[in-house]
Amino acid sequence: MTTTTSIPVKRTSQSRLSTVDFSNLGFGNYISDHMLVAKYDNGTWQEPQIIPYGDLLMSPAMLSLHYGQAVFEGMKAFHMTDGAINIFRVERHHKRLNKSLARMCMPAISEDLFVNSLEAIVKADEAWIPKDNGSSLYLRPVVFASEAKLGVKVSDQYLFVILTSPVGPYFSKPVRLKVELEYVRAAEGGTGFAKCAGNYGGAFYPTQQAREQGFDQVIWTDAKEHKYIDESGAMNIMFLLNNKLVTPALSSSILDGVTRNTLITLAKDMGVTVEERKVSVDEIEKGLQNKTLTEAFGAGTAAVVSPIATINIQGTDYHLPDIKEDSFQLRVKNKLNEIRSGTAPDTYNWNHIIR
Repeated sequence: MTTTTSIPVKRTSQSRLSTVDFSNLGFGNYISDHMLVAKYDNGTWQEPQIIPYGDLLMSPAMLSLHYGQAVFEGMKAFHMTDGAINIFRVERHHKRLNKSLARMCMPAISEDLFVNSLEAIVKADEAWIPKDNGSSLYLRPVVFASEAKLGVKVSDQYLFVILTSPVGPYFSKPVRLKVELEYVRAAEGGTGFAKCAGNYGGAFYPTQQAREQGFDQVIWTDAKEHKYIDESGAMNIMFLLNNKLVTPALSSSILDGVTRNTLITLAKDMGVTVEERKVSVDEIEKGLQNKTLTEAFGAGTAAVVSPIATINIQGTDYHLPDIKEDSFQLRVKNKLNEIRSGTAPDTYNWNHIIR
């Protein structure tokens, strides 16, 4: 296993940075100049290298294409107010990646390899980090089976790749969500807690149906009874109910969101009571009807904090109050941004400063 702190870099001969419209980034529309690649073979991860972003030579018999061994993470790098570069919550992302890899029978990645690789690729494409407030350099570490074989088996060969992308906000305005009561994202005992590719592919069809009906995403419910809320699309979901922050408790069907954990920690610091528990659809509907549910929002690395404007339950639209300056979700988002930018103390050592 490599523990190198010096990763070789082969720089592109022609940067694409001039083609980027930093005033209109969107999310994932641009890929930076370079990518990091490391191979796993003979029971060990080989030395990583940074090369120009481009196509990889792969066999159509590659096992991940047929049997789904593919896991990824989503992270962000930022400019801090003092000019430093910060990758947020590296340690927790590393732990979650290895938890996902273990569930998919894939080899763990050491902390040294993970951290050194992230540092190296961010430094290589430092110029791609946006400077506008609310924008960042999105980091996409992905691991997938690369062995060429059609037999149903756990792969013996893998690729670890890190791509980076300058991004703006994931959702530019408050979202409309539909509570999904037919289709299922994940079941208890399955891979819902893992950040594996199949979870997302299986969610496309009901999400696409919801979009055709005028919604941005769905709110997933439990696979057994459709009585309890799990999460929402690319986000964990949180409610301000009776002046308490309420969110579904983690289970094998719910992703352990890093932003979710961050907001819960900050909420407790702000003196807000937090309840991680089963949250029923009926409870949410009653809270919307009697106005005791005053805020709802998504939490995720891509979305950060995404206000929810409307929740549709069995064909009825329930509208939430507009966000105001004293809204909890705005206050906790500002607190998070202050820590990441270095204008507030980083008491939990969440910032990984590389320069």
